[in-house]
Amino acid sequence: MNSRWRLQGQTALITGASAGIGRAVAHELAMLGAEVLMVARDAVALEGAAAEIMEDHDGAVARYFAADIADAEQRQEIFDWIRDLDVPLSILVNNVGTNIRRPTLELSEDDFSQILNTNVHALFEMSRLAHPFLKEHGSASIVNIGSVSGLTHVRTGPLYGLSKAAVHQLSRNLACEWAQDGIRVNAIAPWYIRTRRTSNALSNPEYFEEVLARTPMKRIGEPEEVAAAVAFFCLPAASYITGECIAVDGGFLQYGF
Repeated sequence: MNSRWRLQGQTALITGASAGIGRAVAHELAMLGAEVLMVARDAVALEGAAAEIMEDHDGAVARYFAADIADAEQRQEIFDWIRDLDVPLSILVNNVGTNIRRPTLELSEDDFSQILNTNVHALFEMSRLAHPFLKEHGSASIVNIGSVSGLTHVRTGPLYGLSKAAVHQLSRNLACEWAQDGIRVNAIAPWYIRTRRTSNALSNPEYFEEVLARTPMKRIGEPEEVAAAVAFFCLPAASYITGECIAVDGGFLQYGF
């Protein structure tokens, strides 16, 4: 395969990599030849995910580190670990996110702080900590997982939409600021994807049918479909693309909800 469509010799750090979209991204990048560094809070789940990658993909290297990226000290420990590994970090996938699904007037200040700290502040700091590693590589990529809720109104609650809109805008700002450092920054905006986090909402038959009615492709997305878009942004073939946001949504944004 043409090297423009491979990630051989590259190293990718993926947050929230033990399940769902993050786990699918780790598989996709490993399949394309990248060494993957997987971070999440659950060490047992991470160990299983890393073992699965090395079993599924010949020659794959998957390492893991259990940490909560919402904690400043643990964020620093992640990059101390990478420094000790002495690997040339070239890809960062900021995938971790959380939500509290309540109306605006029922949300507390603590709710606001929790969502913004996890979805925006932690991503901001992970990107800043990764910067010297990525700059040293000279041809690097950051991919941030946003959401269609950051582009239009959906029923995920105001804080989630606010935080994901911030992720999209931060991606644009960093793309412009860090282009001179050889770092491309892009974002992905998924609609409903079949993960553990979406299972409760989609278990309501009436709501599920409403979701499908507003999705031209009439189905829920799969984590692997988001992972494929992430991988594209990371490939040498995408070397002139930065500051973009791709919706992985089955056409949802053409309808709204």
